[in-house]
Amino acid sequence: MLHAVIMAGGSGTRFWPLSRTATPKQLLDLAGGRTMIQATVDRLQGLVPPERTWIITNRSLVNSIAEQLPQLDRKRIVGEPCKRDTAPAIGLAALLVGQSDPEAVIAVMPADHLIQPAEAFQIAIRQAAALLESQPEALVTFGIKPNYPAETFGYIERGSSRNQATEYDVVRFREKPAKSVAEQYLASDNFYWNSGIFVWKSRTILEAIGRYEPEIHGRLLAIGAAIGSSDFSATLDREFTAIRGKSIDFAVMEHYQPVVVIEAPFAWDDVGSWQSLARSVGSDSDSNTVLGKHLGIRTTGSIVRTTPEHLVVTLGLKDCIVVHTPDATLVADKHQEEAIREVVKALEERGWREYL
Repeated sequence: MLHAVIMAGGSGTRFWPLSRTATPKQLLDLAGGRTMIQATVDRLQGLVPPERTWIITNRSLVNSIAEQLPQLDRKRIVGEPCKRDTAPAIGLAALLVGQSDPEAVIAVMPADHLIQPAEAFQIAIRQAAALLESQPEALVTFGIKPNYPAETFGYIERGSSRNQATEYDVVRFREKPAKSVAEQYLASDNFYWNSGIFVWKSRTILEAIGRYEPEIHGRLLAIGAAIGSSDFSATLDREFTAIRGKSIDFAVMEHYQPVVVIEAPFAWDDVGSWQSLARSVGSDSDSNTVLGKHLGIRTTGSIVRTTPEHLVVTLGLKDCIVVHTPDATLVADKHQEEAIREVVKALEERGWREYL
């Protein structure tokens, strides 16, 4: 059967001051209507039922996520004792799913992507699941056809086409490139953005982790042996904390064969920054993206986020980010957006944890 695993442990520091430790971006309504994790679960309706939907998150966020997703059994919302990147989290999910369904197919996805339309997303997941019926040892991912030379996304280099026109063998994964390299990727037409969405058999991904990361695998097996026992919580804390974190790309995907990439039929954006949100929401005739009540005079190319009740007025601004929250306001050069992480670090160093 098909199960869904939603990775919801990120902190979203580049969305400060809106994103905070207790309310990271996956719990926020950034684009209007639903929070990002709610929209991710909504996208699964008709594809994966709530009883086969799992959330892997930080332990401190379990209660908040349960409040936002009352349709899910609370036992399906798993809190990690600490952050150890995606390989251990995915391995833990595969253990839990495989406990009740040893032949499970798992669709793994982040909680903070914008994807439209949901129908096309579901078609792609079903295509991947069908591929695994004939090739259960494969690991399947989805590539996004790039439309500009992005420096903030990883890339997938595709190789030979397979039985289906949109399915390709993966040659290799490439890290976030410099602009000149990203331009080469775009021109070659053989590269996709790495969506970070995967479909595989639970036992296949566990075997792959065991092959390439035996230390992580051994810790996971110890956790798996305690599932259902009174020692599970203590074992999870001890063994998971002892793992040296690693991403699933570094741990498995860059080494494993066969890996298949399906060209995604859906529109996608990894909402990792205010500018990425602006791409999704759109802009007005002055190239401003506005969420909330705003009066702009001689303001261009800017992103303004406030509330309907709080007016933000900008005068003579160009290429700025202005974010208002009840206790903190950010005003930044749009082109220094990556440095917002430095703000979070500086707040930590000053001990101003009430703003984190």
